[in-house]
Amino acid sequence: MFLSVFDLFKVGIGPSSSHTVGPMIAARRFLLSLDETGLFSQIDKIHIDVYGSLALTGIGHGTDIALLMGLMGYAPDSIDPDIIQDTVAQVKASREINLLGRAKISFDGSKDMAFLMEDLLPHHTNGLGFQAFDQKGGLLSRDNYYSVGGGFVVSEAEMGKNTPDIKQAPVPYPFATGDELLELCQQNNMGIAELMWANEAALINAEALTSGMDVIWQAMEGSIDRGCSQRGILPGGLDVERRAAQHYVDLCSSQERQLCDPAVILDWINLWALAVNEENAAGGRVVTAPTNGAAGIIPAVLRYFDRFYNSCGKDGIYDFLLTAAAIGSLYKKNASISGAEVGCQGEVGVACSMAAGALTAVMGGTPLQVENAAEIGMEHNLGLTCDPIGGLVQVPCIERNAMGAVKAIDASRLALRGDGKHMVSLDKVIETMRQTGEDMKVTYKETSKGGLAVNVVAC
Repeated sequence: MFLSVFDLFKVGIGPSSSHTVGPMIAARRFLLSLDETGLFSQIDKIHIDVYGSLALTGIGHGTDIALLMGLMGYAPDSIDPDIIQDTVAQVKASREINLLGRAKISFDGSKDMAFLMEDLLPHHTNGLGFQAFDQKGGLLSRDNYYSVGGGFVVSEAEMGKNTPDIKQAPVPYPFATGDELLELCQQNNMGIAELMWANEAALINAEALTSGMDVIWQAMEGSIDRGCSQRGILPGGLDVERRAAQHYVDLCSSQERQLCDPAVILDWINLWALAVNEENAAGGRVVTAPTNGAAGIIPAVLRYFDRFYNSCGKDGIYDFLLTAAAIGSLYKKNASISGAEVGCQGEVGVACSMAAGALTAVMGGTPLQVENAAEIGMEHNLGLTCDPIGGLVQVPCIERNAMGAVKAIDASRLALRGDGKHMVSLDKVIETMRQTGEDMKVTYKETSKGGLAVNVVAC
C-alpha cells in the first residue's frame, strides 16, 4: 500500500503520537465500530485495559486523558486543546462520560481503566483492550488495538498484515524500498517529489493535495510561533521551564551583535525545534513528523529552508514535504517509527533522516544525493534510546529535537558536497535500525525503566 504525505504528517495534539493521538483514535474507533453494528445504544459500561509501554509511561504521556476524549468522540486533528483540562475534570468529578457526545454512562477511571504495567498483548507493546457491556453485564463487544507509532492504529484483526484493510486505488509508481524508489526516479527521469506527486494525484485531485499540504505546513508554522510566545512551567511534575520564548526575545534583541557570529543560525534552528517540542509537551497542537516526540525537527529544518533558500514559494514547501514523506514511508514499511518498539532512533532518527533528505532535494540535490543524506541522517542516530524522565516527553526529548534538526542540516550539506555515491545504502541503514531496535533492551524503549529515566531522579 502506498503511504501518502497525509499518512506520515498528521495534525494532532501533544505530547505523544503513539501514547496520546493513537489511544484517542482507538477509543473513538472502538465505539464507532459498535455504532456500525447497531450495538452502541445498548452500551451501559466500558472497560479499558492499557498494556506495556502505554501503561508504563501513559500517565506522563496523557494516555488516560486521550482515552477519555476519544470515548467522547473527539479526534486529535480537530479537538481544541484548550477544552481538554476542564472536560476531563468534569468527567472525573461526575464519574460519568458522554460516549460520542450522545450517550451518558457511568465511568470511574480508577476502576474502568486499568494500567497493566507488567502485561503485554501479543503483537506490540502499545496495546489497548476495549470491552463494552450491556445493562445486564453481558459482553457486547471486545477488541484490541495497537498504537504502532506516528498516530497509526491497527486492530487485532489487522495486526500481522502489512497494511490494514483499506481499499486504495493503484498508484503509477509503487515502491517499497529505497532502491526501488531510486530506480523509478532514474527510469522515468523524475525527482522524488515529482514521483510522489504523481502517486498522490492518483488518489486525490491537485487542489485537495495542495490544500492538505498547506494545512500541514501552517500547523507546523503555528506550532513554532506559539512555542516562541508561551512561557511557564511544563505540566507533569518535572518543573521544566519553557525556554523558547526567552530565547526568541534574546535573539531578536541582539541582531546587530549576531552579525559577528557566523554560527548564529544554529541558535535560530535550535529555537524553532525547541518551540515545537515545548508546545508538544504542553499538550498543544503539533504535526506528527513522523511522531510527536520528534515533531520539532522537520518544522525547524523546513523553516530554515524557507527563510534562507526558498525561491520557489509554496512549490518548495510541497517538494520538501513530499520528499520527506517518501523517506518516512520506507521506515514505516520496513522498520518502525515507534519509540516503544525500536527506541528513539525510530522517532528522532527517522525525523532527522526525513529532514536531511527533503532539504537535500529542495536545495537541488539529485535523488542519489537525497538518498545519501537520508542515510547519513539515520546512520548517526543508530542505537538512540528512548528513556524519558518521569515518562514525560520533556527530558531529553525537547533538546533532542534541536540536536536532530542541526544534524539533519549537516547531513544534507555532506551529501550535497558528494555525488551520491556512498558505501551504506538507505535500505541497509533502515534494516540495521530495525535489527538494532530488536536487540535493544526493553528498558530503553519508552518504558522509563532505564537510561536517564533511572539515573536522574524525577522530583
